[in-house]
Amino acid sequence: LADTGSLPDGKLQQVRDQCARTAKPFEYAFLLDALKDERSQGITIDTARSFFKTDKRDYIIIDAPGHIEFLKNMVTGAARAEAALLVIDAQEGVQENSRRHGYLMAMLGVNQVAIVVNKMDLVGYAEKTFLDIKEEYTKFLEQVKVKPLQFIPISAFNGDNLVSTSEKMPWYQGPPVLAQLDNFQKSPTLEKLPFRMPVQDIYKFTEAGDDRRIIAGTIESGTVAVGDEIVFLPSQKKTRIKTLEAFNTETQTTALVGEAVGFTMDTQIYIKPGELVAKTSEQLPSVSSIFRANIFWVGRAPMIKNKVYKLKLAAARTTLKLLEVKSVLDASDLSSDQKKQQIDRHDVAECIFETGKPIAFDLTGTLEKTSRFVIVDNYEIAGGGIVVEGISTEAQTVQRHIKERERIWERGLVTQNDRAYLNKHKAKFIVITGQVGVGKRELAQHLEKHLFEHGFKAYYLGMANLKSGLDSDMLQSVESNEEQVRRLGELARIMTEAGLIFITTIDDADDPDIEKLALLNAPQEIMVVNVGDNDLSREQVTTIARERPITENMETIYQLLKDKEVINDYSI
Repeated sequence: LADTGSLPDGKLQQVRDQCARTAKPFEYAFLLDALKDERSQGITIDTARSFFKTDKRDYIIIDAPGHIEFLKNMVTGAARAEAALLVIDAQEGVQENSRRHGYLMAMLGVNQVAIVVNKMDLVGYAEKTFLDIKEEYTKFLEQVKVKPLQFIPISAFNGDNLVSTSEKMPWYQGPPVLAQLDNFQKSPTLEKLPFRMPVQDIYKFTEAGDDRRIIAGTIESGTVAVGDEIVFLPSQKKTRIKTLEAFNTETQTTALVGEAVGFTMDTQIYIKPGELVAKTSEQLPSVSSIFRANIFWVGRAPMIKNKVYKLKLAAARTTLKLLEVKSVLDASDLSSDQKKQQIDRHDVAECIFETGKPIAFDLTGTLEKTSRFVIVDNYEIAGGGIVVEGISTEAQTVQRHIKERERIWERGLVTQNDRAYLNKHKAKFIVITGQVGVGKRELAQHLEKHLFEHGFKAYYLGMANLKSGLDSDMLQSVESNEEQVRRLGELARIMTEAGLIFITTIDDADDPDIEKLALLNAPQEIMVVNVGDNDLSREQVTTIARERPITENMETIYQLLKDKEVINDYSI
């Protein structure tokens, strides 16, 4: 930064003066280590960014912490890097953390790497020390399939081999650090990769007759244009782009990778944030709720089976469970433990995971940005990883649970036919869904009362009644919504087994929600009534207009129950 003239005026002198006041020897590292604890302890804690230029290009330096206690910060920085300088202390040699960082680079897909052997002044600029480190670390990198472009001996304190070659190490004939930076190649343009845009939000405008629904997000790869046919995943809903929208800009017909844009659709379909948009003409992402992944765990508590975590992948948010630990890798020596069944702090592991709902993702090596994810435990990022393989969902946890539940279900002497004969109706689970504010609750309550007044055994339950015991901070979270759906499905199984017509409402239910409820309610059947334009792809969904009076919509459902022979409004 100093030698390329990239510092603000007076910055260098400011650091020199500060060192003089605190009786510390001046170090250029203090230009980046902004935190007080960083300067006092001589380590990097948080991630810092700085900028400089050469004749060839502009640079952003991400100064990432290397100490094992701050690996989480290091991963945050490294995940966005196109190239890396990995620094090894010439006095210490190749340490456990050196190997761990090498593995992390491989896992994050940073394949342009130069190894910088620092503090050569402390070993007398000895060529043998440098070559021994080079030989040992090269063998290690071969195991993780990282091929370093260069090993560079330097003394950062004295500036040797940083900007120009040093006379103190005449035996080194390679480029200095600055020249090696210029030798790094810009990553292949993401514009040529398949189009991917995670849906971050949906905006609805109403002022002055504006009826646009704008799907907003940032393009992670590829390009898109007006008229392109797109598909939302995992919902599988298709449409075409009608217009591209951006704030305070001229009208555009194409959008490129890196742009934060919005678009309107030819046909109005209902989707939620978290979907992944792709073009139907290109390779599509995988969709599954079970996948194999490699992860690096930094949580204080170990990752264990059957505990519920939160997954963040692109814009998707869902719950996550560890199903199986395939192997755990000691990143310091790459030894593998095939029997270990939990993942401890700083472990690297190959695992099978299951999400609460199907998600869309790419595989590592295909599209890195949409194959990377983080795992949250107790509101903190506890791990990160890459998706290696999508797995068939035939044996997913919900189905296994239902199979075991039905196997041990204890029934009395009263059969379903006995109850239907006495009640004069069959059991049914009625789910009324739609967007917030369309009158679902009033409709459900009127339906319950109407059925009751006609002598049928009906019961309405509001979803709010299922929130008991949930953390108040999580009531609006992904985990809370999925847990309420699970509770509702289990309760519906009991209520319909008792022969009741069980009625409830759900805001913005999607296909996975309905599918899970149908599975949990089995062997009884489910009836889904959709109010408004929340388009569900499940067969036999009855859609009713939100504009109609509640009494008319209630009569529609009542008639539907008669048509399906759930109820009879006559007796013999």
